[in-house]
Amino acid sequence: MMQLGIIAAPTEESFQKAKQKGLDFIEVCVNEGQDVDAFYRNRENLLNWKNQYGISIGSIGRWKSLRIDEKGRVIEEELKRCRRLIDVASELGCTNFVSGCNYVEELSFYENCTAAIQFFSHLIDYAKPKGVKVSSYNCRKVNFVNTPDVWKIVHGHLKELGIKFDPSHSRYFGGDYLQETLDWGERFNHVHLKGSMIINGVRVDDPPAGLDQTDWKTFISLLRVKGYTGGLSIEPHSPVWTGELGEKGIDYTIEYMRKLAF
Repeated sequence: MMQLGIIAAPTEESFQKAKQKGLDFIEVCVNEGQDVDAFYRNRENLLNWKNQYGISIGSIGRWKSLRIDEKGRVIEEELKRCRRLIDVASELGCTNFVSGCNYVEELSFYENCTAAIQFFSHLIDYAKPKGVKVSSYNCRKVNFVNTPDVWKIVHGHLKELGIKFDPSHSRYFGGDYLQETLDWGERFNHVHLKGSMIINGVRVDDPPAGLDQTDWKTFISLLRVKGYTGGLSIEPHSPVWTGELGEKGIDYTIEYMRKLAF
């Protein structure tokens, strides 16, 4: 059964709001420029809040970081940060860790794929004994492992590497999110619910999921075809839908998705 959650800050208020809205989990992102050590030190609070409010942590991810240096080597300090986040995920009973891998212009496509395989291999080897699954994400931010052409190589080689999928990224970059789901859905470990709106080929806004152009009914039905039982994580991302309007948008998405992911 698919669970419904939301991307949120690692604070007690996030757990409180998730419980008030009847959600199952929160997702936490500790991105480039954010303090991984502070997040690590906060893990006992997170565990207490998780137990107190009955809200799990569905995924921990890290976006926008450089993982590979200009010579194609894994950056050791970044690998340590990712391992520390995997430690937290394991302690919190969170089974998903999400990461990307940067493209190095000085290297060939083959060398970049080889470096990405090496980086993700390190993560998988570290996470597997801890009960945590590793996924790439299809976001383009400091990441090239985001399309079927690359998945065929990187995920084709790494059978245990999953995918965190967001239909909006596919739509905005000319992909076919339904075909990608049909072909690769069995590798999906986590899904983002972010709306997308394109007019005349131009990205206009990321309205709440259900108030956008994504065919969510077909997408959710395709996830069922692929046997998906992971999380559906709401990602509020619009500069328009903020404040009180943003809260109403989140509530709309929750009600809309509950009807689809019953």
